[in-house]
Amino acid sequence: MSDVPSVRAQQGWGPRPAATDRQGRPRRTGLLRVLPSFKTTATVVLTVAVLLLGAFFTGYALVSVPDPNAAAVAQNNVYLYADGTTELSRDGAVNRQNVPLSEVSRTARYAVLSAEDRNFYHESAVSPKAMIRAAWNTLTGKGRQSGSTITQQYVKNYYLNQNQTATRKVKEFFIAIKLDRNESKDQILEGYLNSSYYGRNAYGIQAAAQAYFNKDAADLTTAEGAYLATLLNAPSEYDLAAHPENAPAAKARWNYVLDGMVKEGWLTQGERAATAFPKIGKPKPIASKAGQRGYIIEAVNRYLTDNHIVDSAQLAAGGYRIVTTIQKPKEDAFVEAAQDNVYDKRGTSRADKYVRAGGVSIDPATGDVVALYGGVDYTKQYVSSATNETYQPGSTFKPVLFASAVQNGSQTQDGETITPNTVYDGSNKREVIGPDGPTGYRPGNEDDVDYGDITVTKAMDKSVNAVFAQMAQDVGTSKVIGTAHDLGMPGSVKIPRTPAMALGAFGASPLDMAQVYATLANHGRTIPYSLVVKVSKDGDAIKLPSRDPVQSVPRTAADTTTSVLESVVNSPGATAVAAQNSGWPSAAKTGTAEDDKAAWFAGYTPKLATVVAVLGMDPDTGAQKSLSGALGGGRMNGGGPPGNVWAQYTADALSGVPQTDFDLRLESGAQRPSDSAEPTETETTEPPDTTAPPTGTTPPRTSEPPTTPPTPTTQPPTTAPTEPTPSDTGTLNPIGGLTGGTEDGGGGNGGGGGSGDGGGTGPGVAPDEGVVLPRDG
Repeated sequence: MSDVPSVRAQQGWGPRPAATDRQGRPRRTGLLRVLPSFKTTATVVLTVAVLLLGAFFTGYALVSVPDPNAAAVAQNNVYLYADGTTELSRDGAVNRQNVPLSEVSRTARYAVLSAEDRNFYHESAVSPKAMIRAAWNTLTGKGRQSGSTITQQYVKNYYLNQNQTATRKVKEFFIAIKLDRNESKDQILEGYLNSSYYGRNAYGIQAAAQAYFNKDAADLTTAEGAYLATLLNAPSEYDLAAHPENAPAAKARWNYVLDGMVKEGWLTQGERAATAFPKIGKPKPIASKAGQRGYIIEAVNRYLTDNHIVDSAQLAAGGYRIVTTIQKPKEDAFVEAAQDNVYDKRGTSRADKYVRAGGVSIDPATGDVVALYGGVDYTKQYVSSATNETYQPGSTFKPVLFASAVQNGSQTQDGETITPNTVYDGSNKREVIGPDGPTGYRPGNEDDVDYGDITVTKAMDKSVNAVFAQMAQDVGTSKVIGTAHDLGMPGSVKIPRTPAMALGAFGASPLDMAQVYATLANHGRTIPYSLVVKVSKDGDAIKLPSRDPVQSVPRTAADTTTSVLESVVNSPGATAVAAQNSGWPSAAKTGTAEDDKAAWFAGYTPKLATVVAVLGMDPDTGAQKSLSGALGGGRMNGGGPPGNVWAQYTADALSGVPQTDFDLRLESGAQRPSDSAEPTETETTEPPDTTAPPTGTTPPRTSEPPTTPPTPTTQPPTTAPTEPTPSDTGTLNPIGGLTGGTEDGGGGNGGGGGSGDGGGTGPGVAPDEGVVLPRDG
């Protein structure tokens, strides 16, 4: 064979030789071209490792275990009245009794481990695995577990502080490692149990066992130990004696702890099944919290922690000087008014022992809570009636509904803009009409009175349920809820998205309602309420949240609502005439819950917005009870004892203050009550006229009130509506959504769910067919 290359090879048609670098090594191709070489990668990894190791040893050498922090020393919080000098109370001395680990019951120890660090005895002082596990449990809803080990938490509690800073976390890291080398796991657990905060000013598990169960830590049962372990997650909020509304969340956490004990082998399935939720003892009276002091301190502390001004554990450790917004003369006036008109009138009947009173007063110009009345005495009745959100506010919510109608320029179903002079059908149990026809909801008026055609102003005077239930449908319940939030109603108040909202068929506190009425008094400008003027520690002031006023509701909407509420005070036979005894121009509304379980009076002058509630509560069980027959009367109404408290308090609180009238800017066509020639509606309990319009239609409405007293019947319309039915009136398909749906109108079981403003797609349950609703006005 010839050695001469072929023509094909000479022309380069054969396979090319592999590419090489200058050293003759094959060149990297494809994805390998952009990746670092093994040598480069190894060099980087080794460098980083050396740097981290160096940083670790440097930090370990520099950070020493300090002396216990100042939180271990008992201190007081000092609370002052708004003048900044008059002392209201002292609170916050640390209550702690250290005990050895052997004097803590075995199951209580395991309960704490289950709640906070299940791998405590098997892991190092700092556990990345624990941080990942905690994040995963939180994201998947398996319960909130701290990302820090018990050793780290002990270091934070005993040697450092609660501040969430990078410096503190670094110190915590190295101190925990050193502590883990120098102390046994049992010693660390003992220190953690003795330094943790459990609420009720109890530091350490021994103090907590006494505070909640009146026993030593050695005697704690499995159920009790699991409850104390639950408190570590939220000490104040999970104290069910003070916050029974948080029972579902606390019990869920309690179950999480017990289930963890079973999983870890610390509790058998049989023992778990036999464990019932423990009975929580009542807080022990503290002299510094007698009278109104305890209610005020509780409300102030919650305000500080809810607004992230001070951490709850730091606050309990003490050392703070807190100037509150409470004005002593006004607070004293509230106490005297409640005593004169409620507690001094109690007799010996069963209903009288259920009587509770609460109230809140806000300066509308500043948003400051100037007086807070929680009950007869904190040491006798520790659940505050001023902040209790479980009672229905009744018809005190109707002004919110009307304000929403004006704010949104809402129309009746025949196209007329809703104003104080708009005429509605006030017939008793008139069926609410939705955009698709009858809804099945027929709210009754108080005492089943038929009012016939009636203006909005007069309907507010008489608190006619039929009118405002239909108005809720006309405005759209989502818009009404939006206005409530604009006025300052907190998101914790769950307003139903059904026309039943008009009757106040939900829980709210006097503080919640006082915020709303203060915004109306301030011409629609919302200023978030405040309970503190200044907070300082060791002479250093702590920054408070900004509370700039916001025009959340148009002034004309708020002022027009005020003009209507003036009529409720000044019109003969209206429900809030008691306010006239204050001697001040007033705007007000009453409310009464179903079965007389609560009676409300909410109102304001140009200078002060105040809400008073008289509530029925069993002193032993905390259950809501009827007040019928209490205080020497028959049915309990907002215009009775609550109105009398309001009038006396307002007169005394504003004594010496130059009197001013409301400065109102009204919607076109609206008038002050003194200038309005309202007709007197004839009230009757006779059934509606048989010539009433067919189902699905609405009665005629005009922009002016009738010139003669209307009869209590519903006449068919004489003319067709001039405008189409507005599309955004809220949807209420036959009456779902009240019992089975969600607050957002979501579907539920049994036909009660639904969507949008009104509720479900099935027949559901009408509010007057199985749901407890307010009865009045």
